[in-house]
Amino acid sequence: MTKHSPDFAVISGRQVQHALSGQEKLVTEIVEAAYIAHGTGKTVNPPSYFLRFPDRPTARIIALPASLGGDDAVDGLKWISSFPENVGSGLPRASAVLILNDPRTGYPYACLESSIISASRTAASAALAADRLTRGRARPTRVGFVGTGLIARYLHTYLAGTGWSFDEVGVHDLSDDHAAGFADYLDRSGENGRVSVYDSVDDLIRASDLVVFATVAGAPHITDPRLFAHHPLVLHVSLRDLAPEIILDSVNYVDDVEHCLKADTSPHLAEQLSGNRNFLDGTLYDVMTGRATVPTDRTVVFSPFGLGVLDLAVSAHVYDQVSRSGELHVVEDFFHEMSRYGG
Repeated sequence: MTKHSPDFAVISGRQVQHALSGQEKLVTEIVEAAYIAHGTGKTVNPPSYFLRFPDRPTARIIALPASLGGDDAVDGLKWISSFPENVGSGLPRASAVLILNDPRTGYPYACLESSIISASRTAASAALAADRLTRGRARPTRVGFVGTGLIARYLHTYLAGTGWSFDEVGVHDLSDDHAAGFADYLDRSGENGRVSVYDSVDDLIRASDLVVFATVAGAPHITDPRLFAHHPLVLHVSLRDLAPEIILDSVNYVDDVEHCLKADTSPHLAEQLSGNRNFLDGTLYDVMTGRATVPTDRTVVFSPFGLGVLDLAVSAHVYDQVSRSGELHVVEDFFHEMSRYGG
């Protein structure tokens, strides 16, 4: 019997962007379904693996292996680098690829440019959390962005694309040029809220009832719990901005407890300071399923470590979209030695 080699396709960033453009609601629904699968034990999501470099201490490359079960099962791996020094030369900080594997044979069948997928699933996760965590409290009308890179741009796009509108959008970045560039993007995006650039991050926090941290901070730089006396919702996407004292003074939700409480994230530092995990009030899945009730009179912090199963779910959707379009670029003879005994 003749055996055919499995196909292997390469999907470019342009194709990824085309497949996801304008699909914010759908992608958020895909991410929501992946969270439900994870919460019900239909995923395998082992710890992320960090490759660090003694001669480049700010840089790292992270491997996120994962398996998503169900009717559309898929296995895979995201390989994402973070080189903050890139920003100074005009390159994005992060770059990534993602491999999809066939769960029946184990053969990889696609390699996708994944920085856009990563940004999209991160933004969709944050937009989903913003909705779920504010259903029992006043919906925020003033959002403040701390950090103005690619993730901040995608977060704004996904908030707008899932029905959010704001009276004011605050912007703060350590770089005046980056803050001005993000403000210009907001104006071009059709943002209806008043765009304000803040020189002081403290002033931005006090003026915002939804605070988004999307920085490259490696250690906490926000240390005063009194900045949050007005009890905003905080999307702590970059994970290391808040001092543990602020975490301990807030209501805290994460995407996955074991993933989030490691690698010196702010919740991990809070665990080390307090000696326990009692400050955690649940996961986003707990909130989605009614197992956790979000207080209305406390600062609420969502700290998502970022689950590989979310990348898999979005990547599988992109693969299906590109395949249906007829634009799938298959690499001929990618797998060559397919005969057990040669010949």
